[in-house]
Amino acid sequence: MKLFRFGPAGSEKPGLIVDGVGRVDVSAFGEDYGEAFFASDGPARLARFFAEEPERCPHVAADARIGPAIARPSKIVCVGLNYRDHALETGAQIPAEPVLFMKATTAICGPYDDLVLPRGSVKTDWEVELGVVVGKTARYVSEADAPSHVAGFVLLNDYSEREFQRERGGQFTKGKSADTFAPIGPFVATADSLDASDLRLWLAVNGAACQDSRTSELIFSVPRLIAYISSFMTLLPGDLISTGTPAGVGLGRKPPSFLKAGDCVEFGIDGLGEARQQVSGSSAAW
Repeated sequence: MKLFRFGPAGSEKPGLIVDGVGRVDVSAFGEDYGEAFFASDGPARLARFFAEEPERCPHVAADARIGPAIARPSKIVCVGLNYRDHALETGAQIPAEPVLFMKATTAICGPYDDLVLPRGSVKTDWEVELGVVVGKTARYVSEADAPSHVAGFVLLNDYSEREFQRERGGQFTKGKSADTFAPIGPFVATADSLDASDLRLWLAVNGAACQDSRTSELIFSVPRLIAYISSFMTLLPGDLISTGTPAGVGLGRKPPSFLKAGDCVEFGIDGLGEARQQVSGSSAAW
């Protein structure tokens, strides 16, 4: 199944992409894609609803805004330096354990919304990543049992303001959490429909290729990450794990290169669609 959300920002409705049918509005199901939905076997219940009552699910207009693919989760847990080539390009050591930090949920936006540079930003960087949507409460989960806690996978970008991150106290979260720094989507592919262990992920800026790798290059696999993270905090249904980015970020270039107003960022993952964002200056209304 492919779950998406559409409509004006803050008023999104749940949608479903159906093979041979296209994008349909499943508002009649009565639930958004949040914690309660994923905690109660929502994807399976939604599939039964559509099979039984397709007439209650009208087509979504072609020009409808596509919103973030999940409703605001309780938390976004990010993994740093999880591709060997990315660690090397930034001059960091290969981590012996996953490097964790948090990203504010207020950073969430749609996959085609503008990226708005934060005030004072001079080093906003790109980071295409595989996102994992948690499907049930995970607390001290074993690596063997971890896959049963995955609801699905999603494309995202862990935008980072490197000056805020590295030069303003050396703290990751404040460089990661500006508004629009977490585009999610265009859709969630449920775990039963996609093997995410070896997918191509890529990113281009103004048409020039920047990142191109595969999820098989992750240092710490998705099951390992779920087991590790759940040993430090409880993961709730609908929570999002951002698994790390490969080489090719602006910080790793010689000389470094960062985003500016007017740039266009395009990125994608096999089986999870593509996103496209225009970069707006910090004076833009938000």
